[in-house]
Amino acid sequence: MTEGSETPLLELVDISKSFGGVQALRGVDFSLRAGEIHGLVGENGAGKSTLMKIIAGVHHDFQGTMRLDGKPVRFRSARDALDAGVGMVHQELSIAPELTVAENVFLGSQPVTKLGIIDWKRMVREAREHLAGLGIDVDPTTTIGLLPIGLQQLIELARVLFSGARIIILDEPTSALSPPEVELLFATLRKLRESGRSIIFISHFLDDILGISDSVTIFRNGEKVLTSPVSKIDKRKVIEQMIGVGHRELEESYTGDIKLNTRFDAPVVLETENLSIERAFHDVSIKIRAGEVLGIYGFMGCGQIELARALFGKLKASGGLMLEGKPIRLPRTSVAKELGIAYVPESRRAMLFHHEPLYKNMSISILERISRLLLKPGAERSIARGHIDNLRIRTPGADQLLGNLSGGNQQKVALAKWLTHAPKVLILSEPTRGMDVGAKEDVVRIVRDLRDQGIAVVVVSTEPETVLSLADRILVMKRGAIVTEFAGDTVSKDRLLEAA
Repeated sequence: MTEGSETPLLELVDISKSFGGVQALRGVDFSLRAGEIHGLVGENGAGKSTLMKIIAGVHHDFQGTMRLDGKPVRFRSARDALDAGVGMVHQELSIAPELTVAENVFLGSQPVTKLGIIDWKRMVREAREHLAGLGIDVDPTTTIGLLPIGLQQLIELARVLFSGARIIILDEPTSALSPPEVELLFATLRKLRESGRSIIFISHFLDDILGISDSVTIFRNGEKVLTSPVSKIDKRKVIEQMIGVGHRELEESYTGDIKLNTRFDAPVVLETENLSIERAFHDVSIKIRAGEVLGIYGFMGCGQIELARALFGKLKASGGLMLEGKPIRLPRTSVAKELGIAYVPESRRAMLFHHEPLYKNMSISILERISRLLLKPGAERSIARGHIDNLRIRTPGADQLLGNLSGGNQQKVALAKWLTHAPKVLILSEPTRGMDVGAKEDVVRIVRDLRDQGIAVVVVSTEPETVLSLADRILVMKRGAIVTEFAGDTVSKDRLLEAA
């Protein structure tokens, strides 16, 4: 792609969009050329996902002009956009987990015989060929829900690719991928670029943006603040444009060594002994101390997500569990909750109600404490307003529908559910997935406040930046086992990656 060599394939001029009282976009210009990978970064709520949903036909009520091939367009639906050659892979997967890989690849466009019946053999054969062409080695007859989330994400991307889309929008495509899977994805994107397809790549992983993109556009507060060739910008400049100056501590988690402030003398709150789940993890013996943040890091599929679920009773595990020195059993999550163990899962959809207001999402876990007989919306709203201020949730108010918030702000709501009555142990699975630098800084502040209150916090993540910015002590998992511990010393992203 030669910069400035041709008319943009896609051009947006003076785009504005609001949701209720929140102005999501203000006079934004954006362009994309054929055969270009264009990176997009910005704080949660900065407007980048809103702009992409306009391009993909999700939002059609906006001000401004959009041109495709030089002609004005306004897509009325995602189907409308796809018919015009624009496809989007959303941050939250939209696979059908109970269907096979082949059925997901051809979802909505299954090949049929002359009699109009689905041609199952052809579908399986072509799915295998398409996936192999992308370097994905998987049996097309496998139920997709049984596969690791990283493979699910690649297969969803494949579905959009096979639709023939000329413009492909990827929203946080690497958030659930291990480094080898990221390399596979990048190799695929480079092939697509060479074939003339154009890609918009939204990510909070700045190394990924700078490693794969030709150009990068930075958003802040609903406005575009900078578009630059990647060759003329570095990571520090990107961070500065995203969050401004004065965020040195958070910047270090991206660029340098981190000193772990490990507390070796704090009392043990939760302890496991040879905890195991077949085909997930084995013989995990760890101690989680009061007033510390224990980070558990590993690539996707190493067993850390299943371990987090087992600590909350979502999965049954063999071995021993002790809380404050007393043996416990967790047959149900309700038992864990009663004992003072809280869990925020990696999937927002698993615990939030998108068509309900914020205050209901925040109070759902404590309704019995507010009132045993009648609901008290006034009390619920009051609690919600406190969390909105403390967590810096960007919203017009407690009555705003959750689905109208950005992904990072939804994650803050998920965290708020457990903060009204602080637990003894708080387990956070991928707490900053899909969050920008500024929102991650808010999470760092919140988690450290909880730690300083004496709460034992467990942070499970596949993102090295997340554990580096949050943890006082770090355990690294590999193939279902704890293989390395970092404590009381300095550690870097490179050392974490090497250990995993």
